[in-house]
Amino acid sequence: MPFPIQRLRRTRRTGALRGLVRETRLSPSDLVYPIFVTVGEDVRNPVAPMPGVFQLSINHAVAEAKKAHDLGVPAVLLFGIPEAKDEAASGAYDPEGIVQLATRAIKDAAPELIVITDVCLCEYTSHGHCGVVERETGEVLNDVSLELIARTAASHAEAGADVVAPSDMMDGRVAAIRSELDNEGYGNTPILAYAAKYASAFYGPFREAADSAPQFGDRRSYQMDPANAREALLEVELDIEEGADIVMVKPALPYLDVLRRVRETTRLPVAAYSVSGEFAMIKAAAQNGWLDERTTVLEALTGIKRAGADIIITYYAPDVARWLSG
Repeated sequence: MPFPIQRLRRTRRTGALRGLVRETRLSPSDLVYPIFVTVGEDVRNPVAPMPGVFQLSINHAVAEAKKAHDLGVPAVLLFGIPEAKDEAASGAYDPEGIVQLATRAIKDAAPELIVITDVCLCEYTSHGHCGVVERETGEVLNDVSLELIARTAASHAEAGADVVAPSDMMDGRVAAIRSELDNEGYGNTPILAYAAKYASAFYGPFREAADSAPQFGDRRSYQMDPANAREALLEVELDIEEGADIVMVKPALPYLDVLRRVRETTRLPVAAYSVSGEFAMIKAAAQNGWLDERTTVLEALTGIKRAGADIIITYYAPDVARWLSG
């Protein structure tokens, strides 16, 4: 009797069967929702290249965070847009800064919601770089910047942040933040490190949303070269040695190979940031009728999870939570 042919189509025949044997399951509990918070009252400034995304005053940010939480999204990631900027990024570590105020307001309104704060200086510096710049040369000074980045993280923790997320890519910043948090009594505050953050063209819409484009030069001297994968593993290893609790790959879709390799090298939780350019591309294609938005987003995010992400940061988080529960 000949060996029977394996009929893989048998378990693809119906939606129920496909669900029964599905290997990767996307859930609202996997998601983090980024929110841009700005000064003012009752502000909802649309971000042109990111339809449906806004710069929000604190009252609207609180409402948006609560809405996401009610849909089952467990966490938000806050980015601040200050009223004024300077070379010392003083708004970043001001106890009454925009992220600090928003963190307190969101935690008061939704105590169970996880508030993650982006720890970087680029939104707060007058030049738009992620650290302190040496005036004569234009060089971003690594060690001088570490002190301000660590102060920023501690100020976020003091305001009630559940997790701090350094995105600056200065060498040694995880160790500096861990030391500062421990010294200030926030030893239980986790660090989500932007460990493998590439110098990507996919950040363009974000820089408009966060008003953080560099005024000169670029960030290639401190963000990673898109051609490198082994270097990403070294970055991740160093951040873990310095005390990171979660590591991130950013962007997500163009770097799924890196995400898979990171997943295979660490037992720590791994996050992936589906960045503004990924969001904008799908939005534009959907608005032109070239792609179905819902199925495309769910396929893209499932691919990110399949590659190894435990946590996915996405501007689509509330939509995805609605689609998955519908």
